[in-house]
Amino acid sequence: MSIEKYLLSIGMISAVLTCYSAEVADTVVMLPNFEVSAIGKSDVTLLPLNVSTISEGTINKSAEISLLPVLQAQVPGLFVTERGFAGYGVSNGSAGMVNIRGVGQSNKVLFMIDGMPQSAGLFGHSLPDIYNVTGVSKVEVVKGPSSLLYGSGAMGGSVNIITHRHHQDGWSGNARAAFGSYNTQRFNLGTGYKQGRFEANVAGQLNRSNGNRANSAFWDASELMQFKYSLDKHWTIGAMTEMTQTDSQYAGTTYEPLNDMQTYMFRGSSAIYAHNNYGKYHGGVQAFITWGNHKVDDGYRADIEGAAAADDYLFHSTDYNMGFSVYQTMHFWRGNDLSAGLDFQHWGGHSWNTMKADDAIVEGTKKCVNEVGAYVMMQQAFWGDILSINGGVRLQHGSTYGNEWIPQAGFIVRPYNGASVKFSFGRGFRAPNIKELYMFRPANPDLVPESMYNYDVELRQYLLDNRLSLGLSLYYINAKNMIQTIMVDGRPKNMNTGHFINKGIEFDFAYRISEIWQLGASYAYLHSSNHTLQYAPKNMVNAHLDFTPGNLSVTLENQNIMGLKNGAPDNVSTAYSLLNLRCAYTFKSKCDIRPFIKLDNITDHHYEIIYGCPMPGITILGGVEMQF
Repeated sequence: MSIEKYLLSIGMISAVLTCYSAEVADTVVMLPNFEVSAIGKSDVTLLPLNVSTISEGTINKSAEISLLPVLQAQVPGLFVTERGFAGYGVSNGSAGMVNIRGVGQSNKVLFMIDGMPQSAGLFGHSLPDIYNVTGVSKVEVVKGPSSLLYGSGAMGGSVNIITHRHHQDGWSGNARAAFGSYNTQRFNLGTGYKQGRFEANVAGQLNRSNGNRANSAFWDASELMQFKYSLDKHWTIGAMTEMTQTDSQYAGTTYEPLNDMQTYMFRGSSAIYAHNNYGKYHGGVQAFITWGNHKVDDGYRADIEGAAAADDYLFHSTDYNMGFSVYQTMHFWRGNDLSAGLDFQHWGGHSWNTMKADDAIVEGTKKCVNEVGAYVMMQQAFWGDILSINGGVRLQHGSTYGNEWIPQAGFIVRPYNGASVKFSFGRGFRAPNIKELYMFRPANPDLVPESMYNYDVELRQYLLDNRLSLGLSLYYINAKNMIQTIMVDGRPKNMNTGHFINKGIEFDFAYRISEIWQLGASYAYLHSSNHTLQYAPKNMVNAHLDFTPGNLSVTLENQNIMGLKNGAPDNVSTAYSLLNLRCAYTFKSKCDIRPFIKLDNITDHHYEIIYGCPMPGITILGGVEMQF
């Protein structure tokens, strides 16, 4: 695409597209109206970090079952790989890798639920099929290192999924059913109860589809339970559990098709916590555990004569990640916050094969790792919050890599009402996981953590009585010690050899033209010294149009991806443009009823995000939501 056509495309899109309406968000509620009570060490929106917040209204209005497509549409510089219509999968050919500003491969972005890390203990990565919209109130995305607060794994950024809390006495709830292309079926149900100091919430969802290719069927179910009790005006205790089950097939690529590739996965997360708030002092303690059980049949090729037959064994793995956090923030004098915390994690897993014929076990790998970290961070405001300076340091110790020092510093300047300038500098790191250290032939127990330094400037301006928002970000990333598999003495081996410099610019705007029209768009540009970098587009544009007269809601979305290396031969880049439409109407009553329809890729564009895995053409999903 020439630059002239590209600029013309942006101009045409901006002329007709707008972002979501705040009024509609109040009427589009898929789950009970919960109050946010996030388990977190700090309010990241008050720190000099580049933070994007995705609201409940935006999540619900998307009609998505997975959070990842919503994040990609709402966060400039964030890109997610997909291999088809339903499910991301694990093992060979899996998708769902999240890149933030070109950093994300090998799981450099940390996913959390209410501050609990979701990394699988054996492989170290997040499993994208568990990040569903069930029970979610909002999502906070930090672009850039979050290692000061969270340690290893938050090298390229962090995604904190914050769950709902019920705040009205009595019962309330929400349900949704939807049906669409490829025999897709989606069901959600949630309910909550509050009486005095006690709250309880339950939510669940079911998603199934035949997929847009033969042998790509997918099934997913998830459940969420939460309990909370206020002991007095200072202390609150609570517990939560979330579980996800998936069964997915993978058809391979068009040039290497597979038969009978299937993955079964069970993931769970649980936590107990206690929060305190004494005005000038607030904090908490939490203990958590995540666990998983996976069974994989790698399938076989049947497209060429003499291709390998199906394996006579199944791959199994179990993993866990458990630990605790203690954190406290203190206000000693006006404009000052001093935060400190201590974290401990014990994670590991077991992998093995079982013979299909007689279930005999073939022993595999069983390892575990311990990590402990402590941090301190101070923020000071001057001249009535015109200037806020922030700085902190973390010391992390791992049983496989020793000590790592993590500095972070920055400031926020608010020169006048409606304007702000943020600057941040920070280091991020990712410790090698058990797979890289000990599993399979390239394993190397002498690996050291990957490391990167990030510099970020963000300018934000609100105009026209806050009806217009403008944002501009510039960043520079310098990374070293990247773990790569290379040939050493004639055999593959994981080594700390990689290095790259990423730099780029991001722009976003939102304009509330009237009560029923809004306009918005974002643009992200990435330049990387790593010319073979995959799944991180050079140019990415998202734009939105929202028209909301009365109870009707009509939304048009457009996404343009350019300069994407998707694994094609000779490192050739690809580009594509998608146009999506959402329509809904709310019938107001004691139980609000809202029929909706969702059309994706309405221009029937043919494209591949992962080379050899064609994405579907036009798809349709329709259904009804009910709030009671």
